[in-house]
Amino acid sequence: MASEQPAAKVKGPASYFPSIEKTYGRPIDEWLDMVRPKLAAGEKHMDVVSWLKDEHGMGHGHANAVVAYVKAEQG
Repeated sequence: MASEQPAAKVKGPASYFPSIEKTYGRPIDEWLDMVRPKLAAGEKHMDVVSWLKDEHGMGHGHANAVVAYVKAEQG
C-alpha cells in the first residue's frame, strides 16, 4: 500500500497568490503580466510596489510579493 505524500507547501512570494486573487478579484497572472514590463523596462522594485499600492489599492505585502516573484523569474 503506497502512502500519499502531502502536497508541498508553497513558500515565498507565491504563498500570497491565493490571498491576492481573493482580495483583489483578478487572477494572479493578470498581476504578473502588469508587473513584468515595468521591471523589464528597468523600473525599481519599490517604485513598482508603490504603483500597485497607489493605482490598484494593493496592500504592501501583496504588492511586494508580486514584484519579488517577477524579479526572481526574470533573474
